[in-house]
Amino acid sequence: MRRHSCFVFLFCGIFLPRILGFPQANTSIDCDSLLPNYQAEPQTSAPPYLIAVSFDNFEPGNEIQVTLEALKDVGFKGFNLQAREIEGDVPVGTFKITDPNTKGLECHNVTNSAVSHANSDVKQKVTTTWIAPRDVRDLQFIATVVQDLEKFWVGIQSKTLTPTHSESVNGTGKSKRKVCFEYIC
Repeated sequence: MRRHSCFVFLFCGIFLPRILGFPQANTSIDCDSLLPNYQAEPQTSAPPYLIAVSFDNFEPGNEIQVTLEALKDVGFKGFNLQAREIEGDVPVGTFKITDPNTKGLECHNVTNSAVSHANSDVKQKVTTTWIAPRDVRDLQFIATVVQDLEKFWVGIQSKTLTPTHSESVNGTGKSKRKVCFEYIC
């Protein structure tokens, strides 16, 4: 009887997560490569997911609402979402966690520099808030979305967001721009 119990326990521990379609505890997506920690290959077809953002431009400290959404009735169980400068490979800015299906991740020793799934429940849409940092160039949000153990897409991109390069502003909110009259400064 004891052998039977050990076998059942071993079987459940090894095969049940795969049977249910997504491991519960230890599935993570690498911060740099955006690849899940298991051996399946990414899909090459167009992803059935979209990243929408609330603004096209940003300034340091702006909060941008970011939504990852399924385009069809095919939900997703896991994801990793980051903001990266165009041609960059390091997350920029931080996320404010606002959706109970999400959790912040620490990438490159920066807390909440990426956001991921908090559970393996099927999701149709998750929303989070990204806080823009100083000194960044044009950027995109980039994601890996895991539909199940066999199907995931890497490198899903949002539209490009551009920093606004406004004039320096003094404490009164007025521009420090010099005013010239009759072409004399």
